[in-house]
Amino acid sequence: MCRLFLWLAGTLALGWVVQAAESVDLSHSRWTRLLATHVKNGEVDYAALKAAPQDLQAYLDSLAAVTRPEFDAWPEADQIAFLLNLYNAATLKLVADHYPVKSIKDIGGLFGNPWKLKVVRLWDRLITLDDVEHGTLRADYQEPRIHFALVCAARSCPPLRSEAYVGQRLNAQLQDQGRIFLADRAKNRVDPAGQTLWLSPIFKWFQEDFTANGKTVAEFVLPFLPAAEISGVSPKDFKVRYTDYDWSLNRR
Repeated sequence: MCRLFLWLAGTLALGWVVQAAESVDLSHSRWTRLLATHVKNGEVDYAALKAAPQDLQAYLDSLAAVTRPEFDAWPEADQIAFLLNLYNAATLKLVADHYPVKSIKDIGGLFGNPWKLKVVRLWDRLITLDDVEHGTLRADYQEPRIHFALVCAARSCPPLRSEAYVGQRLNAQLQDQGRIFLADRAKNRVDPAGQTLWLSPIFKWFQEDFTANGKTVAEFVLPFLPAAEISGVSPKDFKVRYTDYDWSLNRR
């Protein structure tokens, strides 16, 4: 009788967890609607978000309601997509709350750091944007392409995608983000004559992520570059230099 009771209790508990996990919108449809409305060509209408913050707040509330056991039960791709969307949505809210500002770096005071402000609610904790990026995404997953998707509200960031990241399409979305980012000549370009790859400082700041699999930075980025620019060349042919980073706000 005791074993039967424990089995029933365990089954009911497992069923509750599965049901709770299934109730989470892993399509992130609310976030896609927000992005489609307020983002165009990677630029954000922060004034509109500030004037009507309720939809963005509601989306962040829905993410904050997810428990750690629910999150841990998801496939890895769904976990990464969730954290990418959380980071980008929390960044937009942080900027909208302080708008108008010329740069996200203006938030937090003269000696403050916006990425170290506790503005993100996750798993019953209040954490920072750095905690999401460095303490969770970079620490727990071997996925360097997250740097094509995380957007820090600056013009030199990769462009903010006009749709949510979703686990079922995450690989294709990250590949597409890489191609879009590497095709932006203001941030990344090829100089065949000078045998130089001019890359975003992102590839310098997070070099250890891009080279963790034994590749050089040049070897990592070449598949994302326009085919016409790299036809017949080897990564060994190029030296890497870095472009300037524009921290002005990615606003419309």
